[in-house]
Amino acid sequence: MKQAISFITIGAENLEKLKQFYIDVFEWKPVKDENGIVFFKMNSFILALFPADELAEDIGIHHDGQGFKQFTLAINLSSEKEVDDIFAQLISKGVSVVKEPQKIFWGGYAGYIADIENNYWEIVYNPFVELDGEGNVVTHK
Repeated sequence: MKQAISFITIGAENLEKLKQFYIDVFEWKPVKDENGIVFFKMNSFILALFPADELAEDIGIHHDGQGFKQFTLAINLSSEKEVDDIFAQLISKGVSVVKEPQKIFWGGYAGYIADIENNYWEIVYNPFVELDGEGNVVTHK
């Protein structure tokens, strides 16, 4: 199978509020917003927001609104300064900081924020990841 991700879908408890969070705080623009689903074109895949109960139904599982979402999403940046700059921008917009940026034992530098539905985002500089000019991962050293 090809090693690639085409879509990551977050099950939204409140689709409108979560969509607005990404528009207002991250300053992202939807490429499609209709029929109860929102798509954001990322650097090499699509981030989709879809009502959590409908996503659970699509998967074939019960959704009770509880539980830890067992994934994090990461945005890799090109320097520690860029991580700090993005954190400052997000904090100025009232984002919930879960963990302030700090050096990590493996040589990176990262912190975590949460969106309004507690989906965790790692804002990270990884010296072992090479990014192209658009922020796409080119190689992992």
